[in-house]
Amino acid sequence: MPVTAILIRAQDHVATLTGSVAAGNIVLITGQGETREIAALGDMPAGHKLAVRPVRQYDQILKYGEVIGEATQDIAEGEHVHIHNCWGVKARRRS
Repeated sequence: MPVTAILIRAQDHVATLTGSVAAGNIVLITGQGETREIAALGDMPAGHKLAVRPVRQYDQILKYGEVIGEATQDIAEGEHVHIHNCWGVKARRRS
């Protein structure tokens, strides 16, 4: 049975994993919109964020319909979204 991830708002870029997932395994995205499947691009622990759509470098990342950070590099659908590829709201890049 696939691991699930909960999408809080339809416009969000990330969903929260309800269990750990290994690279290549399918994650069932539930919550807002139609349920769909995304392949995990890496190992991820429960409670972490999975990209549900591509995010470009410097784009804001949405969760709960709110900005939670900014991408420090391009992030692919299915990729782990964490401190290795995004800045938090307070640590955001200064222009």
